[in-house]
Amino acid sequence: MKKLFLLLLGVMLLVGCQSKSVTGKTVTAVGGSYQSITSDELNAMLKNKDFVLVNVHIPFAGNIANKDLSIPYDKISIPENLAQLPTDKDAKIVLYCRSGRMSEIAATELVSLGYSNVWNLDGGRVAWEQAGYDIEK
Repeated sequence: MKKLFLLLLGVMLLVGCQSKSVTGKTVTAVGGSYQSITSDELNAMLKNKDFVLVNVHIPFAGNIANKDLSIPYDKISIPENLAQLPTDKDAKIVLYCRSGRMSEIAATELVSLGYSNVWNLDGGRVAWEQAGYDIEK
């Protein structure tokens, strides 16, 4: 019985120590949904970056490191800007702005255009800095 208890305890510790994938919180939008993530979740995702990171804030006020694109939130759906995004509408795209509102608007717009793997940084750069992470000015 003692061996079984120790074995179960060991398994639980191993499972608890494994890194968990980030899933975020699902936000429903017209045409689908997107994932809302915290600063800590984005920081974890940046360690094994497999997405396009887009700053949608206007006017420019700084970037999170490893940003790939800057596209104004209110112009994300014009052809020139869509051409900068992955052609695969299932590709992961993470959006952020200063406070989170502009990126929510852009996320909703991309979802309405058929993008199915859109993520938004909840609270934007403000939340990112409050969590202790750096901004590139």
